[in-house]
Amino acid sequence: MSFQITEEALAHIKSIIKEDQRLRIAVAGGGCSGLSYNMSFESMGEDTRPGDMALISPDDKVLIIIDGKSALFLDEVTLHYNGGLNGKGFEFNNPKAKTTCGCGSSFGV
Repeated sequence: MSFQITEEALAHIKSIIKEDQRLRIAVAGGGCSGLSYNMSFESMGEDTRPGDMALISPDDKVLIIIDGKSALFLDEVTLHYNGGLNGKGFEFNNPKAKTTCGCGSSFGV
């Protein structure tokens, strides 16, 4: 699986994540285009689920967990953080997405 995270996204995650937390990234049904991205922090002590994949950020500072089903949709995706005045927030750049909604929070394949 090839999931990338930009330096901007990693810097922002590191500014808000606690030392004893990991980042979970998932894809769930919902949104205007059928699927939506979800990000959440969870305790490092929390049990992993069957099929979970663990990725470590390029600087070895953030543990990223992706479940097996979501991995199918997150392959080749790049997570970016846009801190500009227009459009502040995380952006998922998915080359496999065939459709996206106007606000960019959901997609279809």
